[in-house]
Amino acid sequence: MVLQESGEMYLETILILSRKTGDVRSIDICEYMGYSKPSVSRAVGILKNGGFITVDKSGYISLTDEGKELAEKIYERHNVITAVLAKLGVDAETASEDACKMEHVISDKTFEALKKYLDSDK
Repeated sequence: MVLQESGEMYLETILILSRKTGDVRSIDICEYMGYSKPSVSRAVGILKNGGFITVDKSGYISLTDEGKELAEKIYERHNVITAVLAKLGVDAETASEDACKMEHVISDKTFEALKKYLDSDK
């Protein structure tokens, strides 16, 4: 199953929240993303049916191996693109906002070139 950008954003959010607090519930996603409960509930259902997450009886959400792999890929893209844009002189907030849009459409080839560019300065 191929996810749309919004699904990838949810997975990235679940990854970030799980690293911060360990436990993730739908309400945590609502608060973090600023989305309504029905929107998050719908997305959680789609991600669950797609095999990207599991939800236990208490409502706690966990990434499956496939979900975690995709979430980490998107999160890495976000961080690398943000860093490259900042290195080019873009302010931190704009760099992060733009990276959030770019991370979903950038090709693997271009992303690898950005990583190489960023690493060449170390």
